[in-house]
Amino acid sequence: MPRTPSTASLALLGAVLLGLAACTVGPDYKGPPAAAIPAGGFKRALAGTNAAAPVARWWTALGDPELDRLVGAALEASPTVEAAQARVREARANYMQQRAGLRPTTGSSALYLRTKNPLDPGGGDLNLYTLGFDASWELDLFGGTRRAVEAAGAAAQASEASLRDVRVSLSAEVADAYVQLRDAQRRLALTRRNADIDAHLLDLMQIRRNGGTASDLDVERIVNQLDSTRATLGPLRALTLAQLDRLAVLTAQAPGALDAELAPAAAVPVPPATVAVGDPAALLRRRPDVVAAERRLAQSTAVIGQNVAALFPKVSLLGFLGFGATSAGTLFNGSSFTPVVAPLLQWTPFDFGRTRGRINQARAARDEAEADYHEAVLGALEDAETSLAQYGEQRGTVADLARVQQSAEKVYSMTEIRLRGGTAATTDVLDADTRRIQAELDYQQALAQLTRDYIALQKSLGLGWVEPAADTNAPAR
Repeated sequence: MPRTPSTASLALLGAVLLGLAACTVGPDYKGPPAAAIPAGGFKRALAGTNAAAPVARWWTALGDPELDRLVGAALEASPTVEAAQARVREARANYMQQRAGLRPTTGSSALYLRTKNPLDPGGGDLNLYTLGFDASWELDLFGGTRRAVEAAGAAAQASEASLRDVRVSLSAEVADAYVQLRDAQRRLALTRRNADIDAHLLDLMQIRRNGGTASDLDVERIVNQLDSTRATLGPLRALTLAQLDRLAVLTAQAPGALDAELAPAAAVPVPPATVAVGDPAALLRRRPDVVAAERRLAQSTAVIGQNVAALFPKVSLLGFLGFGATSAGTLFNGSSFTPVVAPLLQWTPFDFGRTRGRINQARAARDEAEADYHEAVLGALEDAETSLAQYGEQRGTVADLARVQQSAEKVYSMTEIRLRGGTAATTDVLDADTRRIQAELDYQQALAQLTRDYIALQKSLGLGWVEPAADTNAPAR
């Protein structure tokens, strides 16, 4: 009769297994490598910025309800966002699947077997009835499964960061298209006014030529000026239509769907007087592409341990609890109860070359991920510093062109006064008006560029998303 293991023996075996289960091979992830963060804030921060914490939904500071609606519609319905959300769900499902590997696999079975009795060839048939539950559990003695869970969790977090990066890019792209639309509409209106003035000036110059006070050369110069002005109308109309289509597609609508809504011209939204930009350390914690690179580094570190664990034996426990009998009537008798516990040891000691190769491959992938992280950090800092410099310098350009516009307005007013006093001709007034409109065109274009630089700055700061609410299916950091 087989001997039943003593309670002390089972307790000793359990203690040994628990001790081994606490062992997790491979390198532990200790966080990202130190980054060379500039001390004292951004180096290229010029006038109009401060080190206060920036606002996530930065586009609301432009004060344009139509822009707010378009950005909201894009973030809600864009196929690009939907695709990124699907990748997040896929990564989370993989994480849950890996976590399930830490728990036993259970099932149930029922069997009826009728065959010849091998112990009594001359006898009758043998019936066998079984009903029970089975389970198998691979003991994670060296942490291979735990490393797989760790890697899957980091991969899920990287996909979440990539989703945030999509939102950052999308909000900036919608705002940029909207600004270009309003700029093109305004410049189109001003250019049409300029063409009308040139046409009127041409009529007057032709009258003067017929009266002998102007030459053919004077007329030809005005014709050339009018043709040049009219030549700029086509590209501006095309740019207007292109941005209308771009905004429609970004908000998940067919091209042309926003034509009626956005056809009425409106002013280009202007950035606030002061823009909060934070500091470089906060930038690196916030920018989704940097966060994603850091999470991929954590993932690749865990994969090393997952492969190192393959060097060691695997122990699985197979169990069955049920009933077995040769007749249905006696199936549930006490004597028919059949418990089975079977440990299974698996080890491939002569496969070290293949396993070592996978370990070296994982280590190289980890080194690549660390280099990618360093590149993401430097790229983020460069992006922010360049955007800050461009935004600050453009503010100066806008201020200069504002003075040019004011001067052109004064020249036009003074020329009108001279016309009424009889010391200036109508052509002088029209010429001053043309210069005034051109100054306004230059100012308008510079103002639109300032807003576009503001948008690029917000994108470089990693803004345009809000930290999502806690999700029980998401891996915890």
